[in-house]
Amino acid sequence: MIKKNKHRIFLSLFFFMSGLSFSTWASRIPTIKSAFDFNDATLGTILLALPIGSLIGLPISGWLVSRFNSRVPLAIGFGLNTVALMMIGFANSTITLVISVMVFAFTMRIFNISVNTQGITLQKLYDQKIIGSFHGFWSSGGIAGILLSTLFLALNISMQVHFIIVGIISLLITCYSYQFLLKDDRSTSGNKLVLSKPDPYILYLGLIVFFSAICEGGMFDWSGIYFQDVIKVKIFTYGYLIFMTFMALSRFISDVIVDRVGMAAMYIISAGFIIFGILLAIIFPYFWTSMIGFSLVGFGTAAVIPMSYSLAGLSKKYSPGMAISIIATYSISGMLLGPPLIGYLAHAFGLRSSFVVFALCGFMLIPISQLFFKYKRSVEN
Repeated sequence: MIKKNKHRIFLSLFFFMSGLSFSTWASRIPTIKSAFDFNDATLGTILLALPIGSLIGLPISGWLVSRFNSRVPLAIGFGLNTVALMMIGFANSTITLVISVMVFAFTMRIFNISVNTQGITLQKLYDQKIIGSFHGFWSSGGIAGILLSTLFLALNISMQVHFIIVGIISLLITCYSYQFLLKDDRSTSGNKLVLSKPDPYILYLGLIVFFSAICEGGMFDWSGIYFQDVIKVKIFTYGYLIFMTFMALSRFISDVIVDRVGMAAMYIISAGFIIFGILLAIIFPYFWTSMIGFSLVGFGTAAVIPMSYSLAGLSKKYSPGMAISIIATYSISGMLLGPPLIGYLAHAFGLRSSFVVFALCGFMLIPISQLFFKYKRSVEN
C-alpha cells in the first residue's frame, strides 16, 4: 500500500511539473509575438512547429515505451524537454525559435506517452479511479506556471530568466524522482501497430480526442492573445489562468462525477460547457463575461482526454502504451489543425469570430461519443 502510494505521489509530481513547463511556454506566447512582431497569421504558422514536433515524436515514443520500461523515456524525455524550454527563451531568430519549439514538442510527446502509460499501469493497483487526479495535477502545474508568469511579468523579469528558473527546477526534480517511478511495466504483447481496417473502438476515441484537442490546444495558444487583443488588458494571462484553474478543479472531481453519471453522460456534459462558455465569451467580449466563459470551457474540456485515455487503456487489440500512442496521433492532428486555423481565421475575420471553431468542435463530442458507446455495447453483448 505504501509503495503504490509513493509511486502515485511522484508520478503526480511529474504531471504537475509537465503542466508547469507547458504553461510557462504557452503563457509567454504573447511575449514572443511582440518580440518578433508577428501578426496573427504568422504566429499561427509558427505554432505549427508544436504539433509537427509532437507528430514526429509519436512513433519514436511508442517504440521506446514498447522497448523499455516507461520510466526510462519518461525521465529522459522530460529532462530534454526542460533544455528545449530554455532554448526557446534564447531564440534570436525565427528559424531558431521554430527549431526550439519543435524540440520542445518532440520531447514533450515522448514524456506524455510514457507518463500516461505509467498512470494506466498504476491505475490497475487501485479500486477507485485515479486517472483524473493525475491530469488534475497537470492542470495544477499549469496554474502554477501561469501565476509564476504573471508575477514575472509584473516584476518585468525577462523571459530568458523565467525559462532558466523553471528549467533548472525541473531538471533537479527529474533526477531525484526517477527512482520512485514504476519499474518493469513493459508490455509483452500488443506493441505493434496493425495496418488494417481501423478499429472502431480506437477510431471513435481518436475522433473525440481530435476535436477536444482543437479546443484545448487552441485555448492554450490563443487565450492570452484574446485577452490582450480583444479584452484589452495589460496582464494578458488572466484568461489562460481562469481556463486552467477550472480545468484543474474539474479534473480533481471528474473521477467522482464519472462514477455517478457515467462516461457517456460526462461527454455530453463536457460538450455543453464548452459550447456555452465559448459563446458567452464571443457574444459578450468583456472582462468578466469572458472570464466566466473561459472557466466553463476549462471545466468542459477537462475530463475528455483523461476519460478517453482511460478507455483506450482497455483496448483488447493494443497494449496501453500503443493504444495511447495511437490516440495521441489524433490529439496531435487536432493541435496541428487548431492553432494555425484560429490564426488564419483571426487574420481574415477577427479573433472573436475565429473562436466559433471551438464551439463547433465541442458540439462534435456529442454524436461521436454516442457512436463510441453504441459500438462498445454491441461488442460486449
